[in-house]
Amino acid sequence: MTNLITTTADLEEGMAALCALDPRWYPIVARTGIPPLRRREGGFPGLAAIIVSQQLSVASARAVWARVETVLSPLTPERILAADDEAMRLSGLTRPKQRAMRAVAAAVAEGRLRFDRLEDATAEEVHRHLTAVPGIGPWTADIYLLFCLGHRDGFAPGDLAIQEAARVAFGLPARPVAAALEALAEPWRPWRGVAARLLWAEYAVLKSREGVNA
Repeated sequence: MTNLITTTADLEEGMAALCALDPRWYPIVARTGIPPLRRREGGFPGLAAIIVSQQLSVASARAVWARVETVLSPLTPERILAADDEAMRLSGLTRPKQRAMRAVAAAVAEGRLRFDRLEDATAEEVHRHLTAVPGIGPWTADIYLLFCLGHRDGFAPGDLAIQEAARVAFGLPARPVAAALEALAEPWRPWRGVAARLLWAEYAVLKSREGVNA
């Protein structure tokens, strides 16, 4: 067994394991079916795309990302470090995201951030390595871990959609904060990456019931 989720078969294996660990997963799986893999490009472009998407809707993130790719092409650490303030402004990035992109670019250029070393690392090691870079918070590290690396034990306890889905699916009295959700997810190891995908799928089911396009 590898540490990665790369196929539908990996998702099915994880779903079966979660149901065996906790029967409360059975109705969730029945509602969601097999969740999307949601794999995405890794390395600097992948991390940059996640930074862009922070606290934005899918549509807004796509629009800003299109501007970033146009203005700052080719999207490399060297291009970001060479970009002046006007180019960064025209890219549509907010000031905090500009700082984060430059910090990541500098970390790569200086050898402090090595994407090749993340592929065989544990979820905790990846998280520590990424969050050591200014501007990369826990959510950004978690999303990279889940979708750029496809780590089977990645999780995103700070994601609001996962928190809300967990509240409803597990009958919690309130939406759990990150620490509480992380504690709840501890028994789901080493399949927290599948748990996260199922909870995102569960959230989509909830929003569709409310008549909202998730």
